[in-house]
Amino acid sequence: MIDFRSDTVTRPSDSMLETMMKAPVGDDVYGDDPTVNDLEQWTAERHGFEAAIFCSSGTQANLLGLMAHCERGDEYLCGQQAHNYKFEGGGAAVLGSIQPQPIENEKDGSISIDKLKAAIKPIDPHFARTTLLSLENTINGKVLPLSYLKEAREFVNQHGLKLHLDGARVYNASVALDVDIKEISQHFDSMTICLSKGLGAPIGSLLLGNHELIAKARRWRKVLGGGMRQAGILAAAGKIALTENVTRLADDHANARYLAQELAKVDGFSVNLEHVQTNMLFAKVDSTINQQQLVDNLKEQGILFSAGNPMRLVTHLDISRVDIDTFITALKCAL
Repeated sequence: MIDFRSDTVTRPSDSMLETMMKAPVGDDVYGDDPTVNDLEQWTAERHGFEAAIFCSSGTQANLLGLMAHCERGDEYLCGQQAHNYKFEGGGAAVLGSIQPQPIENEKDGSISIDKLKAAIKPIDPHFARTTLLSLENTINGKVLPLSYLKEAREFVNQHGLKLHLDGARVYNASVALDVDIKEISQHFDSMTICLSKGLGAPIGSLLLGNHELIAKARRWRKVLGGGMRQAGILAAAGKIALTENVTRLADDHANARYLAQELAKVDGFSVNLEHVQTNMLFAKVDSTINQQQLVDNLKEQGILFSAGNPMRLVTHLDISRVDIDTFITALKCAL
């Protein structure tokens, strides 16, 4: 299948599977899994944090970060399009008793500092306590500028808040900016990294922070049923994802731009090429096109994508330039 639905559909390579099979393991809940311990220690040092915790998913890692930063009745500031607000089942509110305060994202994915300042609640029993600002990078494929991250850091310092990064695709951001990952991570009190998207691991995310934060997160992970036993089988894949699959993300970005250029030539599709900064593109589709019929037609030909307006298409390590040409040809024929 040629699958444009998401970069979550990536499959582990043969070398990754072999490494997983040979990974030394132990009981991670007891802290005895050497492969998990190695991944957590290496990742924390690599990104400039004191500690890290291996989680089953990005949703879990974000929720642990929010619950470790915030107490019951606190609130966190985030964007209207933030994944940990819009697409993670309301977990912060449902399971953490944490109130999200969403603010409209700007066109570049950032959140206005002035709007953030206005959203901070007074110290008053009528209000939730504003504790945290959560940013996302990349957000809808867009990269937050380093200058904005510095501005956000100065903002939280000024107002006594903590700063969390939903870094599900943070390596796409660092590759697009052509900077070391620490140029991004240095601004945050905590961050998550998803291993199972463009980096190609079959499962897993990481939460990074100081020792105190990660200790709280480890307790909440157990409470939420996220304690894993011989998880080194999975952590081994995550280590390979971080050490071998980062630089190749540039290929996904180049393929996304190529896909955007070719799709823009197809009648009924419009793509703003300036917004294609990493491995995602969003195409406006003419209302005369029956998208569901198009999706069903191409699925029969082994090509998967999701209907929507805008329609999101995502490139990843299992999408080649030839696959893109195959998709464009099939799309034109179906139309």
